[in-house]
Amino acid sequence: MLSNHLQNGIETARLAWSRLPNAEEGEQEDIGLVQRSDGSSSVESLDYEVVENYAYWEEQAQRGKLYVGYYVMVKWFFSLLIGIGTGLAAVFINLSVENFAGWKFALTFSIIQKSYVAGFFVYVLINLVLVFSSVYIVTNFAPEAAGSGIPEIKGYLNGIDIHGILLFRTLIGKIFGSIGSVGGGLALGKEGPLVHTGACIASLLGQGGSTKYHLSSRWLQGFKSDRDRRDLVTCGCAAGVAAAFRAPVGGVLFALEEVTSWWRSQLMWRVFFTSAVVAVVVRTAMGWCKSGNCGHFGSGGFIIWDISGAQEDYSFEEMLPMAIIGVVGGLLGALFNQLTRYISYWRRNHLHKKGNRVKIIEACLVSLITSFISFGLPLLRKCSPCPVSDPDSGIECPRPPGMYGNYVNFYCSKDNEYNDLATIFFNTQDDAIRNLFSAKTIHEYSAQSLLTFLVMFYTLAVVTFGTAVPAGQFVPGIMIGSTYGRLVGMFVVNFYKKLNIEEGTYALLGAASFLGGSMRMTVSLCVIMVEITNNLKLLPLIMLVLLISKAVGDAFNEGLYEEQAQLRGIPLLESRPKYQMRKMAAKEACGQRVVSFPRVVKVADVVSILQSNKHNGFPVIDHTRNGETLVIGLMLRSHMLVLLQSKVDFQHSPLPSDTRAGSRPIRHTPSEFVKPVSSKGLTLDDIHLSPDDLEMYIDLAPFLNPSPYIVPEDMSLTKVYNLFRQLGLRHIFVVPRPSRVIGLITRRDLLIEDNEESATELQSTSVRARHHDRRVSMGNGDAELPLLNGLLVQGHTSS
Repeated sequence: MLSNHLQNGIETARLAWSRLPNAEEGEQEDIGLVQRSDGSSSVESLDYEVVENYAYWEEQAQRGKLYVGYYVMVKWFFSLLIGIGTGLAAVFINLSVENFAGWKFALTFSIIQKSYVAGFFVYVLINLVLVFSSVYIVTNFAPEAAGSGIPEIKGYLNGIDIHGILLFRTLIGKIFGSIGSVGGGLALGKEGPLVHTGACIASLLGQGGSTKYHLSSRWLQGFKSDRDRRDLVTCGCAAGVAAAFRAPVGGVLFALEEVTSWWRSQLMWRVFFTSAVVAVVVRTAMGWCKSGNCGHFGSGGFIIWDISGAQEDYSFEEMLPMAIIGVVGGLLGALFNQLTRYISYWRRNHLHKKGNRVKIIEACLVSLITSFISFGLPLLRKCSPCPVSDPDSGIECPRPPGMYGNYVNFYCSKDNEYNDLATIFFNTQDDAIRNLFSAKTIHEYSAQSLLTFLVMFYTLAVVTFGTAVPAGQFVPGIMIGSTYGRLVGMFVVNFYKKLNIEEGTYALLGAASFLGGSMRMTVSLCVIMVEITNNLKLLPLIMLVLLISKAVGDAFNEGLYEEQAQLRGIPLLESRPKYQMRKMAAKEACGQRVVSFPRVVKVADVVSILQSNKHNGFPVIDHTRNGETLVIGLMLRSHMLVLLQSKVDFQHSPLPSDTRAGSRPIRHTPSEFVKPVSSKGLTLDDIHLSPDDLEMYIDLAPFLNPSPYIVPEDMSLTKVYNLFRQLGLRHIFVVPRPSRVIGLITRRDLLIEDNEESATELQSTSVRARHHDRRVSMGNGDAELPLLNGLLVQGHTSS
């Protein structure tokens, strides 16, 4: 009777995300899986919950305190390896990008001394070759490496496993694809892909490498469960940000604020340690490169725009233009999100469906357009005479061809002139941002040049986003924001006539405002901006523009990563439930039909049920001696497939087996039930059963989860949502209101003292005793004890 009321609570997640109308991907009935056009599942939930079954308790009984200490030490060792690996990957990407860009500009500048036409063709050809290499690698080798990867990693840490995002080929495609796309001068950055790179490195280290490419070690295969892998991927995300911006604290806060849905203090320490290791690796590499061992890497290198010598103070009168920068950043950021969503939606549903050849042609066309604009527009701009330079400033005008600095001499008739549009257009993005942030360079740029660059680069960034290449949006966002911020700074300088006002300060605030208006980050972005500019005095101003820009952007749409996650069909559970959930009960969100297994089930019936539906969790039903129906736990599809493949637990008798402690040999370990990382795992088609096998039986009691989370059917859906998300669950049972309560747990019941001799251990001793009794009862498998019957919610507390 009770089984007719049980509902599959995972359906509550279906109300947590909004899908585009007529979206390409379909939504599966049971667990909200995103499907490809061919109907195959591409997204599945992860199992973060610990399944406390017979095999789990047997394994725990064999482990002592020494193993716990070893387990903790290995986690710290893996954090060290993640930091080193991500740091080295970042060094390699930056070395390659800076050298490719340096060779490109040096060769182009040397050729245009003789012929601008020849220099133009060389410039376009080099960019085209680099972009073609990037898009070819992605489309033919690692399609999951396209884009920034942050929405996918955010979905993974939210509990969604998307096939292929953490594979070795994705890592290789991300690294080499980023080199080609960024080195090729496209309006995108390498910072987002570095976050994905760090996550891939962390996941691969956790599983011991890649078995497909024979790059694995059994000594590293220590963390195969989804729960452990989640912690490692979190460390990898923080390491990626720390490596991209040389901002270790910003990396920790980025992982906490933007990508993770679950956090604890122990994880904070490991994430912080990983980011610190990355900072040491990057600093060591930069010190080695200063000796001239890295080619063109010396002047560019890792992002750090030191403006410590910029504006020292600000007045109350400047608050209004700074607030305006925040409003403009919110508006432009929201518009950017909306435009990229529309274009990406059209691109995915019409253009990219035509195959890889169209993706390659599209990326090459975008490269040609970008090269034409970046080279051609400065040719239309008249050069300006060099200002009177201060010998102590270290600024040289004009800049020698192919050298880093301000004041580029590009298509100028005189030697003492410079082209302000070429200073930001015909340059690497990192160097252009340094020029926009630079202090003591008032009147270097004209308003016309900045407006031209803003409109053209904004358009290029919108069009480039979504092409089949690794693409980050941090640096393009900084470019866009710093441009209009410098425009506002020029107005403030001319209006207030104060000598202490720096245009570069307003460029920094503009960069922060656009990132806040587009990505909607606050705390982590504020710390990152302070770390990359090395100016703590501007912290209050950065906080001001971030708060304003985020508030303005939230009035129009969601953040960039949330928009892209919706577009990709990634069912994110956001931090807050939808408003309409307040008026809904748990039973209103459940599926229409519950498929359950008896405790002892025939193999043929198991195969039939698995073939007839796509559910990933099944309630297991048993009966007492007087015929009462009991729900004894939850059986996962993946665990059932492992049992069918191994066949060692098949039995001829339809009666329950004896599962008392010591009476049943251990035939499975918990690691055998773990699905390989980012793969489809075992399917029913992979299992071959003979007619004799189909007539056998399986006792599910030793393998099920005897303590799943349950909620009453009339519980508010808001409460269910918060419980589901905060605990990282995959299934919740919805049951009728029970008829009795067997006890209450209060805060004092959960405070267990380490010292058993303590006189204050009144209830702690009883907890310890009950815990011991429970472990014993787990081994006797007595179906007379209703494990779920009579409970409201597992772990219900009363203060």
